[in-house]
Order: sequence, then C-alpha cells, then structure tokens
Amino acid sequence: MGDIKRILPIHRTINETEVELRLLQPGDSFAEMTEMLHISYKQLADMGLRFLATYQDEKITRDRALTNGLCIVAISGGKIIGTIAVSYPGWTKGTAFYEQSHVAHFGQFAVLPEYQKSGLGSLLLDIAEQLAFTALGATEMALDTSEQAHHLLEYYSKRGYRFIEYVQWDLTNYLSKTLSKSIEDFRK
Repeated sequence: MGDIKRILPIHRTINETEVELRLLQPGDSFAEMTEMLHISYKQLADMGLRFLATYQDEKITRDRALTNGLCIVAISGGKIIGTIAVSYPGWTKGTAFYEQSHVAHFGQFAVLPEYQKSGLGSLLLDIAEQLAFTALGATEMALDTSEQAHHLLEYYSKRGYRFIEYVQWDLTNYLSKTLSKSIEDFRK
C-alpha cells in the first residue's frame, strides 16, 4: 500500500476551486457523501433508472465505501464533491467476470453536477485505475452501468472500456452492461 502514498493526496484547481483528492478518512461524513450521491445521480433517477446510488441510505454508502477496497474522495471547502470506490480484485460477487482474481471493480462513482464536465470525474477515475493496478494488483478494471445510460456508455468507451456481458442486479430496474479495460499500462 506504499504506492498509495506516492499517488495521493493530489491538489488541483478545478472550476477555480481548490480540490484535494485523497483516501476517505475517519472524519468524513457518510451523510454528506450519501446526499452528494443522490444529487449527482438525480439525472439518472429522472430518466427512470433506479441506480443504487439514487436511493441508498447512509449505511449502504458506508458499506460500499469501506468494504473490500479503497474509497477516494474529492474535497473542496471541507465538503465532499466527488467520490469513487474501488473493490479489491475478485471481491465483487454476482458475475463470473467480476470474481476473477485480476479484475478490480469500481462503483459509487459520482461528482456533484457543478463539477461535472470539469475533468474531476476523469481525474478520480485515473487515480482509481492507477491504484487498482499499483496498490491492489489488478490488471483489469471493470464497472457496470445501465444499458440505457448512453452518455455514460459513451464516456467509458472513450476511456477504452469494452463490453463484457449483460447482468441484471436485484437492486436496479434496468439491465446493466459490464465493461472492462486493461490497466497494465501503469507498469511503465
């Protein structure tokens, strides 16, 4: 885990605001993170898509952030404005692909609307991919999202993610596409 200290924290100016990207700390508020997730996922909820992050409670937020991996947060003015949770390779259950020992998975990925399209989400995902490889030993990074969230599918495709399989989760009201990409480029 020494690799984490070489990567985080990171300080950037985004939308003329100082932002710190770091691992989740004990004093960070899960109530605040839950509210940020609900706000960030509202567009998807308005599309009729029941992503877990559109309705999850504080306990689920805590469990997803702390169980089986790392949680990265973006902080500005003492507030959480973005987050991404990365699971250890092989720990995510539900599909044979996720359960492979070289596949890390990310979820609970969100940026407040006023910071979307600013590069903050891409920076969070860059860090998550790098940590999945260097600190967790993964060679693939995977995710799943609604097949109806065309803007998200396009975003991930531009980042090099490819379609793996369909999956239907009990907690959502849509068919998900599992996507993955090789993250071995971080060997360089």
